[in-house]
Amino acid sequence: MNSEPKLDNIDRRILAALAEDGRGSLRDLAEKVGLSQTPLLRRVRRLEKDGVITGYGARLDERKLGYAMSAYVAVTLSTQSEEALAVFEREISRAPEVMSCFLMTGGSDYMLRVVVPSLDAYEHFLTRRLTRIPNVAHIQSSFALRAVIQRTSPPAA
Repeated sequence: MNSEPKLDNIDRRILAALAEDGRGSLRDLAEKVGLSQTPLLRRVRRLEKDGVITGYGARLDERKLGYAMSAYVAVTLSTQSEEALAVFEREISRAPEVMSCFLMTGGSDYMLRVVVPSLDAYEHFLTRRLTRIPNVAHIQSSFALRAVIQRTSPPAA
């Protein structure tokens, strides 16, 4: 299987329509992209099989769920050995406050997006979880004031 499947304009219209509204009926989706339901379903299943569509879900309003604060946390480890990276990734994946974690290039090793209900909750996450992970040497936190752009799909999808 090719790691980058070939996508035509119809595939891209399907992906854009699903990213905009993944709850629509097959009939509605077929109308939006200009296909009948059978070829549309074939294409959607191929996009799923090829891993272009990785799942379906609802976008949740974190603030309305009580998570008023979103922090971006740059983490630097004292060593970048394969074992140290694996330990960090295993431990950080157990933290439900962490919404995303990226291995980075540049000045820090990881960038986390963390959601918490309060500054006290962030302090608890920091002191009781993050700083207790072996080899964590430096942490720099920045708090998001508001979202300006939050896209659900990459360009030209």
